[in-house]
Amino acid sequence: MPRPAKGARLGGGPSHERLLLSGLATALFEHGRITTTEAKARRLRPVAEKLITKAKRGDLHARRQVLTVIRDKGVVHTLFEEIGPRYENRPGGYTRITKIGNRKGDNAPMAVIELVEALTVAQTAVGEAEAATKRSVKEQAAKADETKVDTKKADAEDADVEEAPEAAADDADKVDTEK
Repeated sequence: MPRPAKGARLGGGPSHERLLLSGLATALFEHGRITTTEAKARRLRPVAEKLITKAKRGDLHARRQVLTVIRDKGVVHTLFEEIGPRYENRPGGYTRITKIGNRKGDNAPMAVIELVEALTVAQTAVGEAEAATKRSVKEQAAKADETKVDTKKADAEDADVEEAPEAAADDADKVDTEK
């Protein structure tokens, strides 16, 4: 069962808050960034991120779920055709909140909430290169461990080989003394 958020609601009642967040999300997806109060930005962030995650799925059911929140079909189309695919390789964190000071009229703390840029091709390549470097370092460490184990085994075998001729010579001496 959903639990209501603590503290006062943004619009007074639950339905008004839901509509207020819906309007803010519509404006965010339409313009890419909006200026609002910090409280509204903090409440908008999880709503917007869930909608973007549904847009990444891209199926009909997800589109219908988003249409229950965002009523503007043009914005939903933009969300599914441009914004969702842009964040395809990103696991989360699609929005950024930046505090910009207080509003002049009522001294309310203001913030800008914006969609972060998707990873560019160069950033993706750099991430893949770093991952490949980490993998190669791990592989080299594993090979070094194997060579250490192999050298220990080889040293042990060399010691056995060195002892073997002496043992053979001792056996030969025993045979000579017995005759």
